[in-house]
Amino acid sequence: MKRTQLKRTQLKRSALYLALLMGAAVAVAPYLMTLNSALKEPSRVLTTPAWEPAFPATLGNFAKVWSEYDMAGFLLHSLVYAGAVTIGQVVFSTMAAYAFGRMSFPGRDALFWGYLATMMVPQIVTLVPLFLIMRELGLIDTYLGLILPTAFGTPYGIFLVRQYFRTIPRDLESAARIDGGGTWTVLTRVVLPLSRPILATLATITFITTWNTLLWPLIITNGDAVRVVTLGISALKGQYSSQYHLILAAAALALLPLVVIFLLFQRHIVRSIALTGLK
Repeated sequence: MKRTQLKRTQLKRSALYLALLMGAAVAVAPYLMTLNSALKEPSRVLTTPAWEPAFPATLGNFAKVWSEYDMAGFLLHSLVYAGAVTIGQVVFSTMAAYAFGRMSFPGRDALFWGYLATMMVPQIVTLVPLFLIMRELGLIDTYLGLILPTAFGTPYGIFLVRQYFRTIPRDLESAARIDGGGTWTVLTRVVLPLSRPILATLATITFITTWNTLLWPLIITNGDAVRVVTLGISALKGQYSSQYHLILAAAALALLPLVVIFLLFQRHIVRSIALTGLK
């Protein structure tokens, strides 16, 4: 009986691992195809299947898109934009989440759920009012115009961090207050050190989402002064012709920072999911 159960367990585990490998292959395949096609000669991009190996491989597409289309500038603008929004989101979402999750004040729950309900409002609804506000402030085609609308926290970020804060034992907070610690001391010396996984998760999600944003940068910018990488890639696609070999090379370059960010913080993301039960 034990051997039979052991074999069944091994079969189930093998089937699970096989399913996970297949899922991983499906998820990673588009990125590998993009990189593979970006290494092909321009004449072979559309004449050969995407999965056919790039042989002989060439770096000419990367060199051209880097030197002739200011890809370095686009990447720098995106880095400043995504980095500033990420810092703002982590700081302000943390403070708001602590207020909603650990402090008591009149109307706290009604205010929180009312704010959370704004997640149901489509972005397109607020696009025109935001643009008019930025225009009146003289922030069109500036970094501030890009950053301000999302730098002070979002309902999703506040909800994510609040739910994590609620899992921290209140005894730790009470002990800090008995020792004379105020609200700011409790937040910075007790809560935040225990919340590194969720803060890393929020930072990763925010950075990737902001890096991939196209609509708001398209509306708020009208030149190359602060043009981000998503706009730079879209500019390579013309009305009558598109340079697909350059688009693929630019997409591969834009993907590299996201891969690095994910690899650096993946351990914290997995830990935060395990601790909070998020799915």
